[in-house]
Amino acid sequence: MPASDDRVPAAEPPRRGSALEVLLAFLKLGLGSFGGPVAHLGYFRTEFVERRRWLDDRRYGDLVALCQFLPGPASSQVGMALGLGRAGWAGALAAWAGFTLPSALVLILFAQGVATFPSLAASGAVHGLKVVAVAVVAQAVWGMARSLCPDRLRAGIAIAAALVVLAVPTAAGQIAAIVLGGLAGRHTQAPGQLAAATHQDGSVGRRTGALLLAAFAVLLLLLPMLAAAHPSPWLDAVAVFYKAGALVFGGGHVVLPLLQAGVVPPGWVDNDSFLAGYGAAQAVPGPLFTFAAYLGAAMPAPLGGWTGGLALLAVVFVPAFLLVAGALPFWEAIRRRDGVRRAMGGVNAAVVGILGAALYDPVWTSAIHSRADFGLALAAFGLLVCTRTSPAIVVALAAAAGWALGS
Repeated sequence: MPASDDRVPAAEPPRRGSALEVLLAFLKLGLGSFGGPVAHLGYFRTEFVERRRWLDDRRYGDLVALCQFLPGPASSQVGMALGLGRAGWAGALAAWAGFTLPSALVLILFAQGVATFPSLAASGAVHGLKVVAVAVVAQAVWGMARSLCPDRLRAGIAIAAALVVLAVPTAAGQIAAIVLGGLAGRHTQAPGQLAAATHQDGSVGRRTGALLLAAFAVLLLLLPMLAAAHPSPWLDAVAVFYKAGALVFGGGHVVLPLLQAGVVPPGWVDNDSFLAGYGAAQAVPGPLFTFAAYLGAAMPAPLGGWTGGLALLAVVFVPAFLLVAGALPFWEAIRRRDGVRRAMGGVNAAVVGILGAALYDPVWTSAIHSRADFGLALAAFGLLVCTRTSPAIVVALAAAAGWALGS
């Protein structure tokens, strides 16, 4: 039987770039990526798959699937991995800095008493930015479905994955959908339906990866013991924030209860200030983990201010970096096996279904409250898909429209 028509040539290995190139690309995203981790994945796909062509949809889907399995902020881990693959260790740091620091700096300023920021959280402009996230995710689902679900089998896997996630809207539901998608792909797809796996120029060797994974585990066990043996505000805070960053499954929002349990009972931050910072974190672009910068800046001496904010911001992201950089070389080693390739066809289809479910909840349900909201989202989607307008321009237009509709 001939191979199906959807078979496509393998993508060429991506060329290397500079850390400055990575920094500027992610800085643009860090200044305008509203809507949470699912929207971030949509922005990343638009920027790095469609516009810059750093990788193709299959490799991007593989990377998203890996980061969904790992604890930590999935969108930030995808960004770190993209930077690592493009420009090595400096690229990973540049990707993290460009995507994270803009919102972190705003939250530190808010923690220091910027009086006008609370009104921004409820402004029409910010609502317009949340609405445009609907269009961004819809574009990502549309594009990935055409590429990763070209036949009835994989379309069915995507639909089934969406139903699983809608029925079990937790991290466990997402992992179950990915596992079931992989099993379905492994046992039902023929090798001819898939593009040949290509070698990716890995920046991390297996020995280095093993050391990074070991460092993750050692720090997770050692930091609480050091804080208990040598009481210190700095050690206590580092242990709390590292643990919060290491044990998060299911997206950035899950870090909030972990941080609240760590900083409110000891009296480092009172509950009202904690909730005020949480509200502010919803109004800024970038990853929700930047909430750690607000908490670090709001803490009493010897923590607090710019030093505490930036230090604890770095600490909460360290586990995510160790995990994704440590796992990548082993992922690269197994993903080229024939059985794994068939499984990954199903996993990629399941990722499309997960994004489709997330398009409804939480992206749609948190942003679309009226006919005007739906009209704005539809117009933004049309600009992105039909006219291929730059996402930066669409974001700016949506903010202006949201401000006009809200005033």
